[in-house]
Amino acid sequence: MKARYRIAGIGVLVVILAMIRFFEDSLFYDPLIEFYKSGYLYNLVPEYELSPLLFNLIFRYALNSFISLLILYVAFLDRDIVKFGGILYSILFLVGIPVFAIMLLNLDSMSYMALFYVRRFLIHPVFIIILLPAFYYYRLRSYNLN
Repeated sequence: MKARYRIAGIGVLVVILAMIRFFEDSLFYDPLIEFYKSGYLYNLVPEYELSPLLFNLIFRYALNSFISLLILYVAFLDRDIVKFGGILYSILFLVGIPVFAIMLLNLDSMSYMALFYVRRFLIHPVFIIILLPAFYYYRLRSYNLN
């Protein structure tokens, strides 16, 4: 695949990720969005239903992960990189979701920021910002060693 098509494909996938973020209020059930936008240090946590909140968080994580793995594939055209990225996303999921649920169930004002960052790492495609340069560096090193 030519480089310009790969760059265009990555651009389209990034726009899709941005659209997910832009329309998050209407696409996903998450009462914590408004909580963290307002003065959360002085407010009480809004009422929420745990199972729909976790379901929407998991769905959003899966959607962002799938698109991020597509970005890795389009960028490197290497299934091994995508498999390794998938393993890393799975590990983050297996660690992050239980941590989020435990923190949410035991929430007090001292742990608002910790919950915010765990939630942010799960609902936003931050991991791709780490993985793209890491795999690029890996690919660059493997070419230089050969």
